[in-house]
Amino acid sequence: MPFKLSIYPWVHCCRCNDNQWKGEFIEHEHCSPEEEARLGAEDDLLTRRNHIPGVPMVNFTSQYGLGCFEGLKAYPQKDGTLKLFRPERNCARMAVSMRGLRMPPIPEDLLLETIFEIVRRNKVLGFAPEYDAAWEKDIWQNAATVYVRPFAISEPGIGVNLSVTPWVITICTTVSAYFRLGENNAVVSKRIRATPGGTGWIKTAANYVTSTLAKAEALDEGYMEAIFLDCTTGKNIEEGSSCNFFAVLKDGTVVTPELHDTILPGITRDSVMVLARDMGMKTQERDLSLEEVFDDASECFVTGTAAGVTPLSSITREGKTKRFASLEADSVSNRFLKQLKGIQFGALSDKHGWMRDV
Repeated sequence: MPFKLSIYPWVHCCRCNDNQWKGEFIEHEHCSPEEEARLGAEDDLLTRRNHIPGVPMVNFTSQYGLGCFEGLKAYPQKDGTLKLFRPERNCARMAVSMRGLRMPPIPEDLLLETIFEIVRRNKVLGFAPEYDAAWEKDIWQNAATVYVRPFAISEPGIGVNLSVTPWVITICTTVSAYFRLGENNAVVSKRIRATPGGTGWIKTAANYVTSTLAKAEALDEGYMEAIFLDCTTGKNIEEGSSCNFFAVLKDGTVVTPELHDTILPGITRDSVMVLARDMGMKTQERDLSLEEVFDDASECFVTGTAAGVTPLSSITREGKTKRFASLEADSVSNRFLKQLKGIQFGALSDKHGWMRDV
């Protein structure tokens, strides 16, 4: 399981009233990290921790999906410290998402400070994985990290309406590999993830219903990932189930779909484009048809906070399968994987200043 519902003891609860944000850190009941590791997912202690007093069950988020969230990671380092990867970008995107839902946005500096402090407080209690040299054997693909999840949830409400006094709650837990190691075969979904003029560019909870269904259908059919096409032409690739899509063409050009309002602006996506240019590769952000990928792509991979850089072995549509060289040891996909993970876990130079000390 990549995610485990074992929320760390310290959480942060912040609420907006009259456009003023006020929050507090809450230390929940806990045992030692070693004792908690032996608890089952339904243990009363962990269940109690998954509740915030005063947050309503019936609200515009639970009833209509009017909520948004972020996800970022703190990476264990060999010296025993933790480093966050580009956290300011997540804070900026959270504000954009909240504005997109016509919520008052949490100030970026307040959220950034909260993220650093909540990771620090939980680490003091021992709730953070320690660096393990064994992770290096598979390019840190099975490494454990601290996952930080800030999410917006609305005030009480049962009629369809906007949120004007939302909460932003920030929690941490431990995560590992999102995809299984080995072949990652994808299938083109018949579903549509987002429509022009909709909310595809917002990291809103509502977007993930279709993604979840498409991913489940892909797994039922024996695939690891679902790929979405655009709803206008039905020809162009947009995203994976919860990640951005890349193709490496036969001439070495690295292509990712242009950021229309149907595509989430991924932070890992942006980072890979920077790394590609650092490596002297030609990059393009443009419409990318499935036909072009089948005819001219030598490799494909997906990116995201959870996915990292995940090479795809193949893509199937309506019984037709195209296989890629993405998993070969010297592939471009693996070069990006090694470069990004190396920076995140401190093995390679961080010349862009992406990693922030906790």
